[in-house]
Amino acid sequence: MTLGGRCLCGDIRYRCTPPLYPPTLCHCESCRRAAGAHAVGWLTVRSQELQFTGTPPREFESSPGVHRTFCGRCGTPLTYRNARRPGEIDLTICSLERPEAVTPSDHIWMQDAPAWDNPGDGLPQYPAGRSGS
Repeated sequence: MTLGGRCLCGDIRYRCTPPLYPPTLCHCESCRRAAGAHAVGWLTVRSQELQFTGTPPREFESSPGVHRTFCGRCGTPLTYRNARRPGEIDLTICSLERPEAVTPSDHIWMQDAPAWDNPGDGLPQYPAGRSGS
């Protein structure tokens, strides 16, 4: 199965393979600020199996060793790459053409969530990352 996605304006498109791990919903402050949302859905693929077409995404280092990409025209957040996980890259679930093709399995970084952010979907919730870090 190949997944496809794009930014809001369509300047950037991508293709990738299915996720390496179950997708997640991240509530950390960094993701919330980067997206302007209370949580961001992520799926992880092998870096070499992600192919961008059209305009290349813009990139910035949001914290040491963490690089995020976005569309330079419309601002859509697209990827997250952490130096501690070489060979992997995270993609925003809702940039997929068919976001329903993947389903988040949990919530991470709930310790950073605003007090009003209380997911009621029954999925596991972790204070930090899945590994507890």
